[in-house]
Amino acid sequence: MLQLFFAVAFSAVPLTLYVPPIRSLSLFVGSFQHLLRHITVYTLRLCPRLRLAFSRIFSPMLRSHFRDRA
Repeated sequence: MLQLFFAVAFSAVPLTLYVPPIRSLSLFVGSFQHLLRHITVYTLRLCPRLRLAFSRIFSPMLRSHFRDRA
């Protein structure tokens, strides 16, 4: 059992080299939150405009399609 523990422990040590320390992630996390905040504001402003544009484009086509069926 001790041999298994050492095998797992020594195989996991190189993996810690790929994970950066938390103190260097704080700048990245702050930048990412700032980016998400700007994307959210842009998306909330854009969605109603897209919905309006699609409704103006597709409503005449849908009206003519359903009018021909009736």
